[in-house]
Amino acid sequence: MICEMCGKEVPVTKTVVVEGSRLTVCPNCARFGEDYRGSASGGAPVSHTVIEERLQKRERRMKSKDIYAGSSTVELVDDYGGVIREAREARGMDLDQFAASILEKKGTLSKIESNNLVPDDKLIKKIEKALGIKLTETVQSGVSVGNGGGSNRMTLGNFIRRE
Repeated sequence: MICEMCGKEVPVTKTVVVEGSRLTVCPNCARFGEDYRGSASGGAPVSHTVIEERLQKRERRMKSKDIYAGSSTVELVDDYGGVIREAREARGMDLDQFAASILEKKGTLSKIESNNLVPDDKLIKKIEKALGIKLTETVQSGVSVGNGGGSNRMTLGNFIRRE
């Protein structure tokens, strides 16, 4: 007889289960597996807890996941230009003074205050620090758009720009 693990010709072999496979091996290789006790189905007996664990893992793996659920993003407030202008005027600064104080161009700040330019994160932090205001807010993502009925439904018209 030939050992299915090492390939040696041996007089006696033993059937064992090695990593889920049933093999006929020599006594030296038998130490790498567990004794095989044949069942009525012809396969190695598997405990019910192992089967249950595998089924639970499979259910978790097959379950659809919402990658946006529970996530939140930091976004710029809607009227960021008006908020900046009001805070600047409350401190008694004109646009030239404010631009000089934060080392930015007057034209850039003018466009930001008129909501024609969205400032980058670095400039947002600089303006927030200089004026003592908050320009960002945390928005929860994954909120459903509508309940499937009434006027709260999302339509193609929500995405079309009308002029």
